[in-house]
This record gives sequence, C-alpha cells and structure tokens, in this order.
Amino acid sequence: MSKTPQAGRSRLKRWLRAAALAAGGLLLAALVLDRLFPLPLPAPDTGSTVVLARDGTPLRAFADSDGVWRYPTTAARVSPLYRQALLAYEDRWFYRHPGVNPYALLRGAVQGALHGHVVSGGSTLTMQVARIIEPIPHSVGGKFRQMFRALQLEAHLDKTQILDLYLNHAPFGGTIEGVEAASWAYLGKSAGRLSRAEAALLAVLPQAPSRLRPDRHPEAARAARDKVLRRLRDEGVWTSGQVRDAAIEPVVARSLRAPLTAALLAERLHRQRPRARRIVTTIDANLQRAAEDHVASYLARLPPRSSVAVLAVENATLEARIYIGTGEFADPERAGHVDMVRAPRSPGSTLKPFLYGLALDDGLVTSESLLVDAPQDFGGYHPGNFDEAFSGPVSVSQALQRSLNVPAVDVLDRVGPNRFVARLASGGVDLQLPEGARPNLSIILGGTAAKLEDLVGGYSAFANGGVAGAPRYTPEQPMRPRRLLSPGGAWIIRDILASNPAGVEGAPLEGSIDRHAAVAWKTGTSYGYRDAWAIGVTDRWTIGVWIGRPDGTPSPGQYGAVTALPLLFQLTDMLPARGGVHAPRPANVRAIDICWPLGEPAASTDASLCRQRRTAWSLDGALPPTFAERDPGAWMSGRIELRVDMKGRRLSAGCHAARERRLTLARWPTLATSWLDAADRTASALPALAPGCAPDSLAVAVPIRISGLREGSLLRQAPNSTDPLRLSVRALGGQGTVQWLLDGRLQGSTRGEGAITLTLARPGRHALTALSPDGAWASVAFAVAGPPEEGVRW
Repeated sequence: MSKTPQAGRSRLKRWLRAAALAAGGLLLAALVLDRLFPLPLPAPDTGSTVVLARDGTPLRAFADSDGVWRYPTTAARVSPLYRQALLAYEDRWFYRHPGVNPYALLRGAVQGALHGHVVSGGSTLTMQVARIIEPIPHSVGGKFRQMFRALQLEAHLDKTQILDLYLNHAPFGGTIEGVEAASWAYLGKSAGRLSRAEAALLAVLPQAPSRLRPDRHPEAARAARDKVLRRLRDEGVWTSGQVRDAAIEPVVARSLRAPLTAALLAERLHRQRPRARRIVTTIDANLQRAAEDHVASYLARLPPRSSVAVLAVENATLEARIYIGTGEFADPERAGHVDMVRAPRSPGSTLKPFLYGLALDDGLVTSESLLVDAPQDFGGYHPGNFDEAFSGPVSVSQALQRSLNVPAVDVLDRVGPNRFVARLASGGVDLQLPEGARPNLSIILGGTAAKLEDLVGGYSAFANGGVAGAPRYTPEQPMRPRRLLSPGGAWIIRDILASNPAGVEGAPLEGSIDRHAAVAWKTGTSYGYRDAWAIGVTDRWTIGVWIGRPDGTPSPGQYGAVTALPLLFQLTDMLPARGGVHAPRPANVRAIDICWPLGEPAASTDASLCRQRRTAWSLDGALPPTFAERDPGAWMSGRIELRVDMKGRRLSAGCHAARERRLTLARWPTLATSWLDAADRTASALPALAPGCAPDSLAVAVPIRISGLREGSLLRQAPNSTDPLRLSVRALGGQGTVQWLLDGRLQGSTRGEGAITLTLARPGRHALTALSPDGAWASVAFAVAGPPEEGVRW
C-alpha cells in the first residue's frame, strides 16, 4: 500500500510526458503543415485602387487584373452598426474562439440532420475568410481544409486583421468586393455612415450575393435584412424600437456603376502611385460634381470637338478643390482622354499681369503711367491688337484691363524677354518655347506655351502677397512657395484686375463686372482662336478656365471674353465665398496724383504742364517719368525748355531777339499725337521758328499730307454698282513705313508715298489717319453715304 502513491505519481509523469510529446508532435506537424501549405494571403500592394475626395467619397476606382472593384477600408472606418450586425449575425463568438467553434459546427450538423438541409452552417467568420482567400470545395474534405486555414489565420493574424480581410474581400454581387465598395455601389455612401437597416442589409448580402442583390431582387434582400434585424433584437444587440424603426426603411439600391468624378486627376495620381490601393486627394466632392454639371451644360453652346479644363485652388493652402481635365471624359470626338489642365497651350494674354507686376517692382511704371497704343516697329516686329484698333495714349491700368498688345510689347522690351521668362520660371510658371528658340517679344502675346495648372499657381500670387506655388492634389504633397512679385506689386495688379470697368472690351455680359467686383480676372486668346482663357482671383480662390480643341484646330469667334469668362463667373458664383483673407494694402503702396504727359507728381508740376491729372498707385514712392521715345531719330525729352521771341516764335541756337523769354513745354509721345484733342495738341506743339533762325533738331518729323481724299468729303457708291466702295490714297511727304488707320483700326502700310486701296463697306462718319514712324501724321474726316433712304448727315 505504501507504494501506491508513488506508482500513481509515476503514471502521471508518464502521462504528462506522453501528452507533452503528443502536443509537441502536433505542434511540429502544425509547423510543418504551415510551411508546406502557407496561407494564400492577398498581397497588400495588389488589387484594385480607389481615388478618394478629401471627405472619403470615391472619385474613381481602378479595377484589379480580374476586373474586381474593391475600396480598401478597415474595421475602424466602417460604421459600428455594421460591425454589430455582422458579428451578431455571423459570429458572435468571433473574439473568443481560435478560428473554429466546435459548438457551432456541432449545432450546424444536428440542425442539418433534423431538417434535411443546412439551417446554420457553423462556419466562423475566420472560416469564411479562409474560403474567401482560397477556393475551397463544399465537401467534407473541404470543410477540414477550411478549418485548417482558419487555424492558420488565427495563428498568423490578430482578430482585427482577420476582420479587415473580410471587410475588404467579402463578395457583394457582380464584381463588387468589400463592404466599402458595396456601400458606395448600392447605397451611394460610405460604409462609415450606414443606418441600422443598411448595416443589416450589407451584413447578410455576402450569404447569397447573386440572389440577394438589392438592385435586382429588392424583396428577397428585404426579407434577408429583416431576418438579421430580428436576430439582433432577439440577442439584445438592438432594442425592439430600434429594430422596428429600421424595418420601416425600404430597400432602395442604385444600379451598379463605378464612380467617375475628376477622372483624369484620378488617372494621373494612379499612374504616379500604381501600387497604392487608396489615394486621398484634396478634391471637394460636392464642388467637383457641381462644376462638372456646369461644364457639361456649357459644352452645348461650344463648337463641335471643343473641350473644357477647370482648376480651382484655395489660396491659403493651394489645395485643388476642383479639377476638370476634359469637357467629357473618354469622348473620342473631344479627345476626352487628354488632360488639358497640364497640356502646354499658348497662354494668349494671360501673362500680361505678371509683366506689369514686374515692371512695377522694377520701378519702371506706376499704375497710371502713360503708354502709347499705336502702330510701332520693334526691330521688325509689328504687333497689333486683337480687334485691330488702336487707342493712342493709355495708362498701365487701361492697357492691362483692355489687354492691349502694343503697350505690353513696349513694356516687355524694356524689362527684357530673357529676364521676364526667368522670373516666371523662378515663380513656378515654366514657359515652353519651340526647340532652339530664345525668349522674344512675342511671348507676351502668346508666342510660347504654358499649362493651366502653372498659370493658376502663378495667379495665386495676387492673393498671397506675391508668393506663388504649385497646386496641391494630395494632402501629403508639400507646399513649395515661390516669390514671384513683391507684395505691393501683386496688390496693385490685383486691384487693377478687380476694377475692370464693364464698358471695356473683355466684358461681354452687361453688368457682369459690377456683379463680380470681388473677382480680379484676366482673359486671353491665342493666335487663330485656338485657346480661350479666363483666370480669376478672389480672397479665397484662384480659378482658371481653358476652352478650345485639344487637337489645336481653330474655333473662329471663340475667345476668352465671350467663351471662357462667362463660365469663370458661373463657377466663381458657385464657390463658397467665406473663409478667405482679404490682403490689406501694403504700407509701401501709396496713392499719388501724377500729371500726363510727363508722369511727374502733380504737386510739383506747373499747372500749364499738367494736361491730365491722374491718381496712381505708386510702389515704394517711385514716380518714373513717361517712357522716352524708342526711335532714336524721333527722341525728344518730355520737358522742353525753349527761348521764344515776343510773338512766341522759337529761337534756335545762335538766334536771338530783342526781347526773349523762356517757355517750357510738356511734350506727349510722338506716336500719341494723332489721338490728342485740339487743346492738348496745341499746348504741346512746338512754336514755329522765328524768321531768319537756322533749323534746329527739335522738328524731326517731316510733315505729311493725305492725297486722294479731302476733309469733309461725302463718298457715294457709283450708280447701279453692287461692288464695295473703294478708295485709293497716298501719304505725300511720307518717309519709311506709313501706317494707315481707319477709325483707329489698322488697314495696312505703305512705303514712302506709295498708294493704298481701302474698302469702305460701312456707311457713316469715318476718320482716316496716316502715321509715320517719326511721329508725323495726317488725318482726314469724311463720310460714306448709305442707301438713298438712309443718307448721312454731318
């Protein structure tokens, strides 16, 4: 008897040793099986990709190689209601079992034997994941294989990772996998914002995705959903009242369609990050959809094959909220696959604000400096205006607001094309010149190429104190601020662009400028009507619009002011106005009265020399004089000191009179003379030389006279003639190239006293002007008679 306890202990030790050996053997077998049959887990960097708006709304999804749509998510992102419904219905012991629930398996087998069909499958959520990640046959052997995989999953992953696999790969009908894709596809919302009824529906749908698809079988889907609701009530997960309210909701599902918003931006980002499964952008989903609707309706008024690009960024962050790269995605007629936000196109006149801003920073001009809009020769380059008319003396503000070409070329010639291009590049606006070409004067009129996104980034400087930057499309994209203009220069240019009067060219909508007074805007049109631009800046937003044909063919009659500007205003009205910061006027910007034609301060200019008084914005107190004549042969100082005799006749050097006096004249630029009124011409005219005085160098212009047309003539069509009225004229005394203008519009040029033939198709009063490069000019007023019943009255 004394040996019995010792024998018992020996048997226990042998049993424990055998159990340990068996456990070790099982563990070794499990390790060997695990190595021989590794888990076929989905690779984290493969599969479909979804590009999201800033609030998580899918913009566009890219299916995987099998055509499956899947929006990556996690258990933390989906609604708690969905997690409750899923676990209570599918596996309420999920967080307690090791992957296999023997009780659930036994219960399923007994219920199946009693009822003759499957009542409860007995599969845990982990076992369902095992079947999702690997095709397993529905057989006894398949069930054991499924259990083995479930145990593997539990050994390698934690419960959250297993749940995430289910949430991302569960089948929901068609090519939809994962609860997030299903929620957007069927319900149009994120799985993070589900109601109880919606949560119950999506919880049961993977049980029979084809039979329960709510878009095809809403009644079957409702019955299955209500079964889940009753289960949740019976298990005390949700109250009877909550379930009763949820059961009232109808089952309403959208037809399956993949999201396709900001399609070209999504494609751009997907190409940049092909291995990313979830790409969050800065796009505002609501603003993007509204803008796309505006563009879709606006396309109807445009010529065939036209496309539209729109980019809107918030000034404070440069984050893009609207990105439309094409008028109609994938439309072959409109080249809908071409992203015009980043396509290099001729910028037309959209570079002019940068030029005048740089000229302000350099102290070359004030906002009201006198420029001349008249035919000029810039080393063989003869720019004209969009409407082929000229305006004579204009201010910097007028030249920019009316987008006059000759003054802009004049200013660029003084700033320097190379320096201008370099300054733009340093500010992020990269101009693309033809291969082998160097910067020249034509770039300010569109003789280069720029991208809409670069222009929008550059224009943001007018709201950000002169600091530009590249638009940002993802939150992690860094801000790269670049100084483009001084704060004062940027403020003055924005003030000019925001003060565009409704009567100027480029304001096609009656009252539209007054209504959009807070918008600083600029339009542009490329040569041949190939590109129409409008770019606007408010306190909060910078928005750019491009309209044209992606293949570069012309669209006659379509230009910035009538084509792109109305759409810009529509979109600006749509954008939220609150939230921006209005930049105060910098301390170094002051309002100072100046005098034309000299450009000097009015306070220190004699009243007789101040022909026009203007209030200018001056930067750092700079008050530069009016530009000197660019033609050395015609150069003359603006302020001229003369000696005259008692009759006011000019005395040249070496010529004297008994009683002399000093006379000071304020001279207008020579090419502006023909646009002056009689009083201004008289006030700045050189007095005639006194008799006997030798000619001096002041009268450099040789007088010219128009031959072939007399002042006050009334011209009539030849009797019984249907041909247009034609007129041949000459500039007698003309030297070099003579420019001919009819009512301010350039008609052509002649050499010396050569003749020009004009076609006069419009009845009414007209003025014909001949203008010589040295400033000499002649003008004749005449009239063309209309039909006999109309006539012309002087």
